[in-house]
Amino acid sequence: MFGCMTETAALPPPSVPLATVVDLLSLTPRPACAPAPGSPDDLLAARLQRLQRRRAQAAAEEAELILALAGQRPAAADPAPEHPGARRAGWTAQPGDGEVSEFCTAELAAVLNVGRGTAAIRLTRALTWVRKLPATFAALRAGELDERRAQQLADAVKDVPADVAARVEERLLGEARDLSVTRVGTRAAELVLQLDAAAAEEARVEAAKTADVHVYPSPADGRAVLAVDLPAEEAAAAKDLFDQLARMLKADGDERPIGLLRTLVASALILHPADNGLPLVTANLRITAALDALEGGNTPGEVNGLVITAAHLRDLLTRLAALGVTTPDGGSLAYAVTGPDGELLATLTPAELERLAKRGCPQHPAGDCGCAVAGPPPETTNYRPTERQRAFIGARDRRCRFPNCGQRVGWADLDHVVPHSQGGATACANLCCLCRSHHRLKTHAPGWRFAMTPDGTLQVTTPSGVTRSTRPPGLRPREPEPPPPPESPPDPTAGPPPPAESRSTDDDPPPF
Repeated sequence: MFGCMTETAALPPPSVPLATVVDLLSLTPRPACAPAPGSPDDLLAARLQRLQRRRAQAAAEEAELILALAGQRPAAADPAPEHPGARRAGWTAQPGDGEVSEFCTAELAAVLNVGRGTAAIRLTRALTWVRKLPATFAALRAGELDERRAQQLADAVKDVPADVAARVEERLLGEARDLSVTRVGTRAAELVLQLDAAAAEEARVEAAKTADVHVYPSPADGRAVLAVDLPAEEAAAAKDLFDQLARMLKADGDERPIGLLRTLVASALILHPADNGLPLVTANLRITAALDALEGGNTPGEVNGLVITAAHLRDLLTRLAALGVTTPDGGSLAYAVTGPDGELLATLTPAELERLAKRGCPQHPAGDCGCAVAGPPPETTNYRPTERQRAFIGARDRRCRFPNCGQRVGWADLDHVVPHSQGGATACANLCCLCRSHHRLKTHAPGWRFAMTPDGTLQVTTPSGVTRSTRPPGLRPREPEPPPPPESPPDPTAGPPPPAESRSTDDDPPPF
């Protein structure tokens, strides 16, 4: 058994400015032994500890403010079950279910400028600290326990009864300061399993409700990580299956790295499920290409929202053309063409793009005029957007447009920013993608305001008055105009200017 000992440096007097400490550090050689009390190193360490305590206290204050906001957003204000706009039971879990409005996390996310998932975690931790871990919260408020260790305790007991959480806190809080952050979380989980196996099983069931599949792009190399949240035994079985099949390929003489073979096996099993008795499905592929990338430039492209290099983009388009790719039944292949600043110019199917390339500009057959031959689809008088509008808005927005929401277009609705019932046009300038949750918020949650500018920038204002803006993901800020060239110095050999009466009178007299 290893023991732990913590030493706390004495606090420096407030009269010692940080700049003085830094200056002394830069002039004083580092001692070979521990610094004497009051030395620059000692003062600097004490200030860092003071800052850490202030951060803990700030985290406690933030939690109190979050709970105050949640208290002003009761669940009673949400659409009642069986009424229009009501959340479907069992669709998603919400912190504070039954007490806090389901839209509170969206408002908190906008206020803090974070994602909804992060906001939900902060609300859940605040509720857990106050309701189940009062001593932990008191230590956090006093700056005696840092935020990360307090978070580990809250995450471990958030789904267990209050009496079990109290016993975990009683057993662990005293030693938490002397354990690593990871060990605090592990020890808390062990205590939960030991003290209440039934609660641990309930936590496992609750965790399954939030399981999902995520894609984490790596723009630098044109690849992405596909993460699947599975029960441990299923994840282990899947990894073992990929490994066995990859080793079979290796045994047959495939010289590629074993890790690459595992990824190829996994991809084949996912993309070709018909070979495994699963229903046949087809993928939808949207390639976003900047005009300069097609002409040899370096502007990156996208495939279904994943960033790829311009060279990767050109290689992909070349391979698609060589394969003679056509749109399969149930699938789609579309090109989104953007301008130099990322503004979406048009969305085209391969056949439309080929026809336009052959036809060119009707007014200028020579083809060197620069006239636009494609553009956004026109407005419709119907409430429902046309398929062309859906393709255009999907290519422009690519994600739910609510601030910090990353929900893919395939899971989003097309919404009228100005409601159709209030005279809003079914036009691309008045349509945006919102996931179902944020669409319901816009329609049914009181106090929210949405507005969109002609370039597609969406402005969202919360009931508490905070406004956040999101641009279409491909739209880049315009480069500033280059400064004018410096004026040439006056020529010392030039004579004086001519008299006023001899100057040119070609200009009109005032006021011009």
